[in-house]
Amino acid sequence: MKEIQTNEEWQALREQSKSQPLFLLKHSTTCPISAAAYHAFDAVTTELPKYFLKVQDSRPVSNAIESDLGIRHESPQLFLLKDGEAVWQATHSAINESSIQTALSE
Repeated sequence: MKEIQTNEEWQALREQSKSQPLFLLKHSTTCPISAAAYHAFDAVTTELPKYFLKVQDSRPVSNAIESDLGIRHESPQLFLLKDGEAVWQATHSAINESSIQTALSE
C-alpha cells in the first residue's frame, strides 16, 4: 500500500486507473472504525494497486477527491477506481474483506 499526499498524486492515480483499476482508501488516523477498515483493506490480497491517504494530513487532496468523483466525503471511505471514476465505494464498517472481495469479483 502506498500513501498519497498531493493533488498531483491524486490526478496521477485517476490517470493510472484508466489503464488499470486501483483501490484508494481515505483513512482517518484518529478513528477506531477507520483503523479497522485500514487493517481489513491491508489484509486483502489483490493484483490491483492499493493506495491510501490520511485525511487529517491531506485535507486538500480529500476535498479534491470528493469534488472530482462527485461523492460526498466520509471517513473511512474506500473507492475502486476505473477509467478515472469510482465504480464502487464503501464506507465505515462496510469496508471489510468480504465487501472488498465482492468488489473485485464484479
